[in-house]
Amino acid sequence: MKVILSIKPKFAYKIFDGSKKFEFRKSIFKNANVKTIIVYASSPVQKVIGEFEIGKIFNNNLAALWDLTKEYSGITEDYFYDYFTNKENGFAIQIKSKKKYSEPKCLREDFNLHPPQSFAYVKSTKAQQPV
Repeated sequence: MKVILSIKPKFAYKIFDGSKKFEFRKSIFKNANVKTIIVYASSPVQKVIGEFEIGKIFNNNLAALWDLTKEYSGITEDYFYDYFTNKENGFAIQIKSKKKYSEPKCLREDFNLHPPQSFAYVKSTKAQQPV
């Protein structure tokens, strides 16, 4: 099963250049069968640019989560703590393997979805055929 995440372009591209190996979230999908994340680069790009397999999902207090992920977080420590303001715990999704699409895809036309606030489950579509 796959979910689609809206990710700011500056962070989405870091996933595919290898400098960001963790995607941080305040809350996460409950379905344990989710194995793949489809990356929607939000405004101004507004395109689906690739996908990655989930390695492990960490749920820790913020200090432990930062210590565990900081080397490949793709963000600054200040940004990390600002993002998790008023939270005691957070999630880090480990990026196991990634595939950047040769041509970005349209969220509406290829997936029949609107940009999700957090995430959306994805049904099988033509866009998920091998690239």
